[in-house]
Amino acid sequence: MSACQHRWEMTSIQFGFVVFEKCFHCNGLGTYFTAEDNPILGDKYRDGDCFWSRVENAQSFRFDLECIKCGHLEKFDDLMGLMHCTGCLPDCEVEIQQAGLEAERTWILVAFGFLHKDQRKLISQYKLDILTDYFNQRRDTSRSRMKIISFDLIKDLSMCRGDFIHDVGMLSPEPPTERKPLF
Repeated sequence: MSACQHRWEMTSIQFGFVVFEKCFHCNGLGTYFTAEDNPILGDKYRDGDCFWSRVENAQSFRFDLECIKCGHLEKFDDLMGLMHCTGCLPDCEVEIQQAGLEAERTWILVAFGFLHKDQRKLISQYKLDILTDYFNQRRDTSRSRMKIISFDLIKDLSMCRGDFIHDVGMLSPEPPTERKPLF
């Protein structure tokens, strides 16, 4: 455990797209990040018995976090995105946690890792805690807090209602010089 009380800053910001691809043979789903200017939908390739095709993409960015006090760098190339759950199924673990933390004015964001041919790549609890610290360091925590949890708590993603977090300045090819509050 580090003795440093880390103060995280976003670094190594890279703009691009999250690409969703699907295999029409096994019905598998995969996602990955690309820095291509315009990923072309419908691109196809074969991998063994699978026939993968790009079916969707969404503008995004990825980043790392670096402590401005000690210089510790934590890479987040495994983070696909963050979703704010708006509540859907009462027996979903995300909804249960959200309802339990509502009285403490704690908001939940769900961190998604990339899908690799239907295998979920989970983000470690250590990294989820760092993301939680990063967002809470920019808030007046006497009013409300953030908690980042893993998407493995969601049993059926197709039933989710929520909004993925988008950065206001992400349409620019240059990193923003100032940030607006996320919420």
